[in-house]
Amino acid sequence: MVSLDDVAENLLHGPSVTSDSSDSSHPAQSRPASDYKPLHTYDLDKARSYKQQYGDMYFLRLTKIKPAVEEAASAAWDGTVIAGEEAKRVERVLDVRQGELCWVVGTVFVAMPLKPDILEDVSKDRWISAPIMPEKYFSNIEENEIMLEDDSGRIRLSGDLLKSVNLVTGCIVAVMGTENPNGALEIIDVKLPDLAPQPERWSLTKLSNSKAKLKSEDRDEEMENVSPNGGKKLAIVSGLSFSSSDASYALELNLLLEYLLGEALGPAAQAEISQISRLIIAGNSISTAKAEHEETREKKVSKKYGYDASAYNAIPSQLFDDFLAELLPSLPVTLLPGVLDPANASYPQQPIHAAMFPTSRNFAKNPGSNDPGWFDAVTNPWEGEVEGWRVLGTGGQNIDDVFKYVESDDRLGMMEAMCRWRCCAPTAPDTLWSYPFQDDDPFVLKDCPHLYFAGNQPEFGTKIIHGPEGQSVRLITVPSFAATKEIVLVDTETLEVSKVQIATG
Repeated sequence: MVSLDDVAENLLHGPSVTSDSSDSSHPAQSRPASDYKPLHTYDLDKARSYKQQYGDMYFLRLTKIKPAVEEAASAAWDGTVIAGEEAKRVERVLDVRQGELCWVVGTVFVAMPLKPDILEDVSKDRWISAPIMPEKYFSNIEENEIMLEDDSGRIRLSGDLLKSVNLVTGCIVAVMGTENPNGALEIIDVKLPDLAPQPERWSLTKLSNSKAKLKSEDRDEEMENVSPNGGKKLAIVSGLSFSSSDASYALELNLLLEYLLGEALGPAAQAEISQISRLIIAGNSISTAKAEHEETREKKVSKKYGYDASAYNAIPSQLFDDFLAELLPSLPVTLLPGVLDPANASYPQQPIHAAMFPTSRNFAKNPGSNDPGWFDAVTNPWEGEVEGWRVLGTGGQNIDDVFKYVESDDRLGMMEAMCRWRCCAPTAPDTLWSYPFQDDDPFVLKDCPHLYFAGNQPEFGTKIIHGPEGQSVRLITVPSFAATKEIVLVDTETLEVSKVQIATG
């Protein structure tokens, strides 16, 4: 019989490293700490009301973005002479006069035959509980009616230029042209506000150090010259889609868990995986798909008073909670909700409630604390500073909605347009459900991010865009893991991007 005292010296030891046998050489890996500061740009007050009108959002957006558009337009068009006539600026769209070359700033509104119109339904007394939504509102450029509006009124836009410029409802632009005999503004040029000012790397860290009255001069110099904890990786995944309907998919999820924990592959790969300092889950973590036996049971069981409590399936959320509980002791997680997750449907989605994670919530922040927890459930969209870089991320609903307005399938191009429009959700509240803000429009980008990602996209893609003042933004479309079995890794020093596919055969 062997007691614990006899083997005490052999317990809780790291893997041994020997020089005479390469097979047994397996040094213990350590994961670097994550430098992470979330912003609360899209948090809503607990006492929120939906009684107010939505029109104020458009006026707030126009007021905030108009100065930047006017500056860009003035720099490009001041002194412009066409056919002997100098272009002049007019303050309101109703000040446009026929035959006069002018330019004006306003909010774009696009009327499309396939786009749902609640006012039309109300006027016809036709209430539809669940309308069939088309994949795209765009059908033919000739059928679209593009207008520019402000607080004075609205004017229709025309011209061949509209065929080459993608405009959606809610974006703020400046247009130059002249009114034609049909009463439309025939445009010859369009200007966007372009990328917002971009903060320096580590700007939030420097600010927090200053507020804490720390001696930050040495720290600032260190940040400018050497980035601490070099070689870190940021992992981004979306569309985990935990459900009880597909047992075969559980294998890929288990492999993903083993990969992130470093329990798979060899020592060299584990050394690289150990550099992943944070995982961001970008929406649609829980699937609404039902197993065949569940659908059969729902048909057989009669509902009492129109509600059947047994129809609720807790298994997907339990599986997701178990997945997070396995990860969190080793890897911090930031969780964004998606369209399928148990969160409010309107933008901005608020964090998934902690009650959904009875095990994982032990890693969340302490009540009353300002520091984020190891497990940080955040809003969608979400903004924060990760390893000094300003990061903006969404669950993908904003991209999916803009996709319906345009003929193109270029998701990265849509993300670039949002950055240049300085608005991450221009179609809210027209066709993207949104909270009716009265005092501020948080979807306006006050600062240009260094990294902008969108989850639950059809395929992986990335590119870098640049602004007129030296801004540089890395754009990433993160594919659904359930569809592609892919996750994205971002090098936090270079912002270089790679993808990893979890394959079973």
